[in-house]
Amino acid sequence: MHFSSVAIAFSDVSWIAVAFLFGWIAKQVKLPPLVGFLLAGFVIQHFPHANPALFEKLSDIGITLLLFTIGLKINVKSLIKPHIWAVTTLHTTLVVVLFFGLFKLLAWSGISQLQGLSHNTLAMIAFALSFSSTVFVVKILEDKGEYQSRHGQIAIGILVVQDIFAVVFLAFSTGKVPSVWALALFLLWPLRLVIVRILNKIGHGELLVLFGFFLALGGAQLFELVSLKGDLGALIVGLLLAPFKKSEELAKTMMAFKDLFLLGFFISIGLTGTLTWSSVWVATLLLILVTF
Repeated sequence: MHFSSVAIAFSDVSWIAVAFLFGWIAKQVKLPPLVGFLLAGFVIQHFPHANPALFEKLSDIGITLLLFTIGLKINVKSLIKPHIWAVTTLHTTLVVVLFFGLFKLLAWSGISQLQGLSHNTLAMIAFALSFSSTVFVVKILEDKGEYQSRHGQIAIGILVVQDIFAVVFLAFSTGKVPSVWALALFLLWPLRLVIVRILNKIGHGELLVLFGFFLALGGAQLFELVSLKGDLGALIVGLLLAPFKKSEELAKTMMAFKDLFLLGFFISIGLTGTLTWSSVWVATLLLILVTF
């Protein structure tokens, strides 16, 4: 992670101004500001000095901090309840089967974007559509103040199970098998007591912020070293600390930094996309399907 590049990104006032303007406009029409940030990405991509790589770095940090703060607020026991894992499994299976059949039907009817795609590719697209966006769901729940509600906690639990499915899928589809050193990650369980003692001793100021970054990014880096998904590492570290009282304060402290870096995630989507009539038509079709 090159923090010099991140500093360069925030030194450019123009993209910050555009993101703020579109976010403010979205809020005025009763839409979440993140919708405005997405639209800002389509505008920023036409800047002569726009650098998508910088926003990818901001996005990576933002998502890592997001999953870390999610972990800090989750009760691990809730993940093993049937209405979390069983419903998620059933939903994923049904969506994959239904969307795969629908894509085959649309390809047969003459949709050029789907013709010529293999069964494996269609199944992969259907599997991708069975997932919810952790970033979007959490942001909406936070904006509405429903993060700690019963339905909010159920939604977060389902997102975590979906992330686990994604890790398993990536391991099988890419042939990326975790290193034997991944077994050493079980040492994080006793190590959490040492981490909590440090948290209780560093107080409430800037040291808490710095240690929060170390835990989130360090956890992600640790999992990457043993060929596991880095974001999962940030989530696991947060889950280990969730039962302790200091975790609530740490989550609140990291919240503003998470929101700031997540700007890169929303803008990067607009930077990597091109608005054409074809893409708008496909997006409209997918939007209709998502409602089902």
